[in-house]
Formats: sequence, C-alpha cells, structure tokens
Amino acid sequence: VQFVESGGGLVQPGGSVRLSCAASGGIFSLWLMGWYRQAPGKQRELVATITGGGSTNYADSVKGRFTISRDYAVKTVYLQMNMLKLEDTAVYYCNLIDNNNRSPDAYWGQGTQVTVSS
Repeated sequence: VQFVESGGGLVQPGGSVRLSCAASGGIFSLWLMGWYRQAPGKQRELVATITGGGSTNYADSVKGRFTISRDYAVKTVYLQMNMLKLEDTAVYYCNLIDNNNRSPDAYWGQGTQVTVSS
C-alpha cells in the first residue's frame, strides 16, 4: 500500500486549494481514510475522515471550510480547503485508519506542504 499526496502550495488567507491523495495497492474501497496535518513544532493531527461508504467527519477547526471526498475509480481521496487561515499552514498527509483507529506507520507518504501567507 502506498499513498502519494499532491496539490499543496502557497495560498493567501481566504483562498482555496485542493489536495489529492493517490492510493495504490490494497482494497481502496474498504478503507476508512483520513487527512492529517502537522504544523512546525506540533504533533500530527487528524482533520478529516471518510468511510468506504462516503460518510465524513471533521475536526472542529476545519468544519465548514474543508471537504473530504473520494473517487473510487481512480483510487484517490481529495481535501478541498476553502477560507484558508494562517493556522492551516502545515504538511498534509493521508493514510488509512485501521480497526484499532490507528494509521500504519509504514503507509505515511511524503506529504504536501500548504503555506497560508499574505
């Protein structure tokens, strides 16, 4: 199993960006998938999840601004990020979440950097 994140960049406050997470290996349609982020000096935090059936959940800090979705045909999970704030600056990662509510260490990708700055 491998996840490759892309789509980050430099964005102004209030702007938007869409991140992509391409999956390979395994059975994508069965996985609970999550988008995480890690800001400098902080622990990695979970910001959004999506089940195999498409049900979503969000951290309070991004609720109403971020939307997670998935395309089964191309085995990709997306994170649409709107109304970006300075505090959204972080490296964003995706991973599956297993039955123990953990994301396997072996599956972390390189992440994609999102920098919100004027």
